[in-house]
Amino acid sequence: MAETTDNQLNIKEMQEYSQRFVEEREWDQYHTPKNIAMGIAIEASELMEIFQWLTENESFEVINDPKKREQISDEIGDVLHYLIRLSTLLDIDLNQAFWNKIKKTEAKYPPKLVKGKNEKYTEYES
Repeated sequence: MAETTDNQLNIKEMQEYSQRFVEEREWDQYHTPKNIAMGIAIEASELMEIFQWLTENESFEVINDPKKREQISDEIGDVLHYLIRLSTLLDIDLNQAFWNKIKKTEAKYPPKLVKGKNEKYTEYES
């Protein structure tokens, strides 16, 4: 398994590794944007299932169980892998997509207006 020497997230390296992984198994035929988008939803649902019946406090404490921690980590890894695959298939720069979206979200939710509140941005007065 390839890893960066400094263990930092390297999206380009992850995309290249993922592409080789898929090609070695001849899975490209199955990796359509539709299928990968569905995979993201499925893996996110599997992550949600871990937390489904937990109380608020239990949802924070579950990470202290080594078995649950591994399950959570695996599901997050699956979601990330599918996002990497989809971004590769559609030629979306994940780094740029993140920064573009977070800037839009910042504009919708200025701290002065929303601090400590959880309503959708359409509920706030400008």
